[in-house]
Amino acid sequence: MRMILLQPGAAAVRLGALALCAVALAGCQGITGVRPAAQVRIIDASPDAPPMDIAQVAPVPVVPMGLYNVGFGAVSSYIPTSAGTYTHAAMVAGTGQQLALARGTFTAGGQYTLLAGNIAAGLQLAVLKDQATPALPGQIALRILGQATRAGAVDIYFVPAGSSGAGLAPLVSAVSFGANSGYLTAPAGTYSIVVYAAGATAGTAVPLYTGGQVSYAPTSVRTILLVDRRAEAGDPSSAHGLQVITASDYDPAG
Repeated sequence: MRMILLQPGAAAVRLGALALCAVALAGCQGITGVRPAAQVRIIDASPDAPPMDIAQVAPVPVVPMGLYNVGFGAVSSYIPTSAGTYTHAAMVAGTGQQLALARGTFTAGGQYTLLAGNIAAGLQLAVLKDQATPALPGQIALRILGQATRAGAVDIYFVPAGSSGAGLAPLVSAVSFGANSGYLTAPAGTYSIVVYAAGATAGTAVPLYTGGQVSYAPTSVRTILLVDRRAEAGDPSSAHGLQVITASDYDPAG
């Protein structure tokens, strides 16, 4: 697999070279235009896994290739990859200690996500096929991935600007860990993501998560990951709650 070859060095330099996006930001730019090869990105949604190296292990590459020192919430840019079938490993950064393996077939012109999720003790590495084409005119395409290990089942709403959410139907219901909604369509516009415990009344119950307003351009495609909040150093209580990672699968030109 032809990804990014990095020499050992400072973590900050390596992360900068990968153009990783911070958690709760809008994700990295999607790839537009001609895609002569497959495109692969990496998302780390594990709340307690250590920094990881995620790299091809079979077929054995001539030189080491992959992304190194990947941290929680990271969303890499799409990386051109020769079509083929590969096995990738998630390893503790700098050690070669394997935490999880995933085997996937990448076709020319396709977009894929290597998703590292679950807690470190049960880390899972999965290959997902992404939507590489635009949504319908005037619409957006959204895929919801449940990667929160502690929240239980939740309902996810896309609340239009100026609305309290009362009377709205959830975009997806009863989302639990491991859920994959597939790609859903909605009118383009400005929305806040609001998450309630499954079955709660939107606009009345206390939400588990309320995001800021985000504008979604017509024909854009997004993957939305619901993840655990990671504990901050010295404050275990900060791990309670949810957060969202947004990744750009497709952006219209301009």
